[in-house]
Amino acid sequence: MVIIEVSLLSGFIMTSRSRMLLENRTIFKKIEVKANVVYIYLEKLNDESQTFILQLEQVIQVKNLKPASIKIYDYYQPGGLQISYYLGVGR
Repeated sequence: MVIIEVSLLSGFIMTSRSRMLLENRTIFKKIEVKANVVYIYLEKLNDESQTFILQLEQVIQVKNLKPASIKIYDYYQPGGLQISYYLGVGR
């Protein structure tokens, strides 16, 4: 099983519409939102390219916003962790 762990930007939440769109994708086994992190579970990855869009809503104005992380790892072998960072579109 593969986990995509998306830390949300400070002051942002994932929109309910975004969660609904993600939950309707058959590729996902499960989606959890805990505190400021979204966990997306996939049964497996293949060599086919996939695009996932999370819509975020700013609820608190934050100065000097820092990038948030996206981690991708195998649940059973977390040592192969891949980390990327994002700051959001339009920033």
